[in-house]
Amino acid sequence: MATPKKKSASKSTKSTDFAAAPINKALTKEEKIDLYRTIIGIRRFEERSLRAYNQGKIGGFLHLYIGQEAVAAGIVSLMEENDHIITAYRDHGHALAVGMSMNECMAEMYGKHTGCSKGKGGSMHFFAPDKNYWGGHGIVAGQTPLGAGLAFALKYKGLKGCALAFLGDGAVNQGSFMETLNLASLWNLPVIFVIENNGYSMGTSLKRSSAEENLAHRADGFDMEWEVCNGHDVYEVREVANRAMKRAREEMKPFLLEIRTYRYRGHSVADANHEKYRTKEEIEEYKRTKDPVNVIRQKLIDEGVMTEAEAKKIDQEKKDEAEASAKFADESPYAPRSEIQTDVYSEVDNDTEGKLKGTYFFND
Repeated sequence: MATPKKKSASKSTKSTDFAAAPINKALTKEEKIDLYRTIIGIRRFEERSLRAYNQGKIGGFLHLYIGQEAVAAGIVSLMEENDHIITAYRDHGHALAVGMSMNECMAEMYGKHTGCSKGKGGSMHFFAPDKNYWGGHGIVAGQTPLGAGLAFALKYKGLKGCALAFLGDGAVNQGSFMETLNLASLWNLPVIFVIENNGYSMGTSLKRSSAEENLAHRADGFDMEWEVCNGHDVYEVREVANRAMKRAREEMKPFLLEIRTYRYRGHSVADANHEKYRTKEEIEEYKRTKDPVNVIRQKLIDEGVMTEAEAKKIDQEKKDEAEASAKFADESPYAPRSEIQTDVYSEVDNDTEGKLKGTYFFND
């Protein structure tokens, strides 16, 4: 009987000085401060979004990214010209990290015409094709085959790049994700599946939802490389993700990256029981020892990159920017009635021959 082949990917959950990794040592002072600016910006935007929701300004669902900021900020900072990104419904952090403005993101959640999706997508459907950002998807794991499709397009066109497909730990048990892992490995697609493992699938803990708690091990069944890292230290995120992304670009190989992180709030703001299926002590312990904002701020202060006063100034700037975005959204107009049938079918919007076939709309 043949001996099973063991995967060579390492697990980087042990204590390491990730700041000394070449990819992080190469960062300039300005680039390090930009990382802090992105992380604190996401935090303040999300906090202002929560206030807006509680004020009745935002309808539908609101999935906050508070506690996970270093994941999006770290990985997006590594993206190159031909890299693409797609994610699930907890998408605000990724959107801000790729450079979308707080104004267009907040206005989208308010359902206003000035939003990134013209107010038609809401919290779960942010899009910025000009930034290679493809959403924002409400169907659990539905974005993963689309991420593989982005990678297929890169390979088909002969472009050196990779596709980043983010998903939560609750999505790993979906059949569509398993099918995607198989095709990505079979076709050697340059896609990195990033599992943001925050420990809870809605209100169900990982222990109760997955037989194998090491989610990255799923890759073994598809002859795919994998790695695990922590998500509170942006340096660690960058060091590990850089290896996966570089390999995907240069070898046209998929990769499964599990990042252990945590969300402070509920699955969505409508999740009123988020302090019942876990203890307050659990939440407070993560805030005290692993808060992404505090970790990066303290590291930069210790490195002499930033002073406490400079950190407070940037923090206040981001609070002001978030407040201004809420004012912008509040004052923005709703879409005119004539817009109700646009952005539904490309054939109709672009007046192509395809619109002559079939029925698209039913009028009164």
